Amino acid sequence: MRVDKWLWSVRLYKTRSQASHDCSAGKIKRAGKALKPSAALKVGDTIEVPSPDGTYKSIIEVIQLIEKRVGAPLAREAYNDNTPAEILAEAERRRLANKENREQRREGDQGRLTKRKRRQWEEGESGGFF
Repeated sequence: MRVDKWLWSVRLYKTRSQASHDCSAGKIKRAGKALKPSAALKVGDTIEVPSPDGTYKSIIEVIQLIEKRVGAPLAREAYNDNTPAEILAEAERRRLANKENREQRREGDQGRLTKRKRRQWEEGESGGFF
């Protein structure tokens, strides 16, 4: 079975073309070697797949070959995610730090005032601008 088709069918990628693109870019690896989109995949293979946000690589073991895209519960049964817990914990820590950073930027100085905030400022409703 083709690697790109399997990655799409088990819902690791939203589209088959995205899976194919990552294979062509050398992001999907088996035993440290990059796979082409048409590479044969068999049960028992272990592949490295980048996370959706690209911060870490998941180590995926193929349990079942699925030709067509299936629902999420069936898709999860087709592979084992053997990614070490410390890598997942680090990725979660980074995700939370990014979320806090976004919230601070939203609350803090936004640079140039919007039309609404400028009107409030001119009317004397500073609202924490200065």
